[in-house]
Amino acid sequence: MTQANVPQLAAAAASDKKARDIVILDMEGVTLVADHFVICSANSTTQVQAIADNIEERLEQAGIKLLRKEGYREARWVLMDFGACVVHVFVEEDRRYYSLERLWGDAKSYAYQE
Repeated sequence: MTQANVPQLAAAAASDKKARDIVILDMEGVTLVADHFVICSANSTTQVQAIADNIEERLEQAGIKLLRKEGYREARWVLMDFGACVVHVFVEEDRRYYSLERLWGDAKSYAYQE
């Protein structure tokens, strides 16, 4: 598994747990933080945790190590750092509030398609 496949694998794992509005942002040339962001929404904090757990498990199975995870206990916004790819799992109202897609508006944005 290469780092280039991580955004699609993370998006697929999120989709498996019924995440909504899954978007992949191509961050190359926009920031040095990561090459890609994956952003998705959940209906509840319980679903946020289920999505985050599934992403972590699927990427670990593919040999991709989770470097850092923040926000899991509160589960309103879980940030998962896989190196070149950072995954953001939000409850819907927090996603609207923080509006990462608008904040990083210079990045190319792709809606995840199964």
